[in-house]
Amino acid sequence: MAKEKLKYDAAMAELEQLVAEMEAGDISVDDLSEKIKRSAHLIRFCKSRLKSTQEDVENIIKEMNEEME
Repeated sequence: MAKEKLKYDAAMAELEQLVAEMEAGDISVDDLSEKIKRSAHLIRFCKSRLKSTQEDVENIIKEMNEEME
């Protein structure tokens, strides 16, 4: 199975759609488990991307401060 190429914006959009479907009751009981699993995957992915981006920004700021000293 090929690794999924997911971007943060696309993951958030899909997650928002899944939430809207669940809130509206548009998901059958048969599909609910798969939708919940997909939602959990998307949440983990988004949290990971946010953490990675935060670390990158912090490192850049730290490097810039060190250069200014």
